[in-house]
Amino acid sequence: MALRRIRILGDDILRKKSKPIEKIDDRVLTLLKDMADTLHNSENGAAIAAPQVGILRRAVVIDMGQGTIYLVNPEVIEAEGSQEVIEGCLSIPGKWGKLIRPAKVYVKAFNEKGEAFIITGEGDLAKCLCHEIDHLEGILFIDKVTEFIEGE
Repeated sequence: MALRRIRILGDDILRKKSKPIEKIDDRVLTLLKDMADTLHNSENGAAIAAPQVGILRRAVVIDMGQGTIYLVNPEVIEAEGSQEVIEGCLSIPGKWGKLIRPAKVYVKAFNEKGEAFIITGEGDLAKCLCHEIDHLEGILFIDKVTEFIEGE
């Protein structure tokens, strides 16, 4: 198990745009595994993006209790509806806020084996996918908050 340091608000890397992953090789597989280990070792984390562990590459790991999902070069290809959600972030500990996200999204990505797939996210999964893909663009949830919430 290799844990990586989670970058916290104020670290410039969180505001930079990530580069696409050209090839899923041993380095990328190690990154994905380390991200999963780091996520599973965190408190209350549902997902993590590569910039949060200091790597400007388009990789996301999600685990909302139904198993780990690896996304390489994820991209929202369609979004439907809207929902008001409450979000927090491993990189912004102790802050929570309300914001609007799509109610349903379709995300195209590659898995850890290099296979293309489309994942459909509704509700919390849609929120999570959008939150993590925003990280890859250097966007944080606090940029979209309509109201901060105390002690969530």
